[in-house]
Order: sequence, then structure tokens, then C-alpha cells
Amino acid sequence: MLVVATSGTGFVLGSGAAVDLSGLCYTCAGTMMVAASASSLNQVFEKNNDAKMKRTMQRPLPSGRITIPHAVFWASSVGLVGTALLASKTNALAAGLAASNLILYAFVYTPLKQIHPVNTWVGAVVGAIPPLLGWAAASGQVSLNSMLLPAALYFWQIPHFMALAYLCRNDYAAGGFRMFSLTDASGQRTAAVALRNCIYLIPLGYLAYDWGVTSKWFCLESTLLTLAISATAFSFYRDRTMHKARKMFHASLLYLPVFMSGILFHRLSDNDQHCTTDSELDTTAELASSFQGNRDADRKKNRGTHGRPPVAYASVAPFPFLPAPSYAPS
Repeated sequence: MLVVATSGTGFVLGSGAAVDLSGLCYTCAGTMMVAASASSLNQVFEKNNDAKMKRTMQRPLPSGRITIPHAVFWASSVGLVGTALLASKTNALAAGLAASNLILYAFVYTPLKQIHPVNTWVGAVVGAIPPLLGWAAASGQVSLNSMLLPAALYFWQIPHFMALAYLCRNDYAAGGFRMFSLTDASGQRTAAVALRNCIYLIPLGYLAYDWGVTSKWFCLESTLLTLAISATAFSFYRDRTMHKARKMFHASLLYLPVFMSGILFHRLSDNDQHCTTDSELDTTAELASSFQGNRDADRKKNRGTHGRPPVAYASVAPFPFLPAPSYAPS
């Protein structure tokens, strides 16, 4: 449901002045199906691991409530239907992002959990894609502004899962998972990684305002919210106890819904999506040519009056990106 919420938020942000409610429903439904498929495949692959962990041993597969063929059939069916729904009711870009994220989660992140602690950073990329999917479903494109919410999701997940991995490290060790906290007996590096990524969240509110996505009030509210979660991360860094880790974990649970509510409440419906189209380029060239050709005639005609200055036309066509993982030394 968290994945669906972030995807829906991305859809609204990418919709401009009018939100297509039917498109929003199709996007959320398709996202939910693909997310269910990915989660089901994850539990198929980790059935034996889940059976060894207290927090997962009661899941449907390790508890024996359903069989593996049942789970595989369900995961395959719902994943195909969800991807097809996104392709038919939104666009191919959104469907491609959904399918790619399913593969990344089930077939890269899931096995990586038993191989290397970098799995947390790969998982953060997985979590950052749903809001991008939502934006793409609404606008049919990926632009600079569309990266704000994915960046927030990426950086937010690091302190969230670092706190969880620290609180449940004995359980993760019993399950055979290679979490970052298991290679950090003192917890210092775990806390440092969490704090660093909290700090990375601070500029996002200003960028949302500077890029015309939200009003200036969101800049203030986002900064205060991020400083609050950063304070819990700093407290955990100074005093690495279960109590401090739990406080940071609870702060992370509060941060995301408040951040998404704020960005929706303060969004500007006519924000510039920072994309350049061929027609815009042609219009710019025509205006420049017209201005150049008529400059002398305008000067003679309007001699003695103040001519209007030329209009500067600029466009930004960024290469789509996701924040790169920051690998901690082992």
C-alpha cells in the first residue's frame, strides 16, 4: 500500500492543472498488482529464510497455508495483468517502469540480500521508482521535476531500513541475510549512513520550490520535517542503542506520509516540467529569425520610443537519473 501511495502521489504531481481520476485509479491498480507480484516472488524465493525468522515465519508460505505453485501462479498472473493494465490504460513508459522494477526487486534485490550488504541501496532504487512510474503514467514522460519524489524515497529508505536492520539484526542473521548492520558490531557505520542520508533530504524542499513544483511554504515545512528526522538520526549516532534506533524508525514512518501530504497540498498545478519538444524548438527558432529580420525596421518605425527587449527562450532537457548508491566500506 505504501508503494501504491507513492505511485499515486507521483501521478498527481505529474498531472498539471487537471487530475485524471480514472487514470489515477488505473495507475494505482496496476501498481498494486505489480507490487503484489514482486512481493509474492520475493516470498517464494525466501521461503526457507523466512521460516527461520520470528518476524516472517508466519507468512503464508513458511507457515504452510498456501503452496509454492499457488504462489508462483498468483505472482505470474497478477504481474502480467498489472503490467498489461498500465500499458493499455496509461502508457508504455509506465508499464516498462513497472515491469523493470518487478525484475529488479524479485531477481536482483531478493538474491542480493543473501550475498552482499549493498542490497539495501539496490532496494532503495526499487522503492524510488513507483513515484516516477506515477508521474510517467500521468504525463507520458520523465522530466527533471519528476525526480524530486523518487529522490526523497531513495534517501528516506536508507535511515528507515538501517534502523530496521539494527533492531532486527539477530533475526536477519538467523535468516541468512547479509545486512549492513551485521558487519558493524558497534553500530557506528550504520548510524553514520542513516544520518548522512537524512542530511541529503534537506535540499529537496528548496528544489521543489525552486523548480516550480510547490509553493515556498513547502520549502519551509520540508526543511523542518527533515531536520526533525535528522535529529533522531544524530541521536542514534551519538548513542547507539535499541531505544534510539526505534525512535529513528518511528520518525521515518511519520516522515514519508507528512512529506507526501505536504508536497500535494502545496503543489503548483502549472509547474514547468522542464521538457523540450520539437515544436517548442521550432517556435524558438522562428521567433529568433523573425526578431533578427525585423530588428532594423522596428528601430526605424519606433524611433523615439523605447522598444521592447527580446524574450529569452531557454529549455532544459536533463538525462533521467536516479541517485547513485553510496557504498559503505566493508
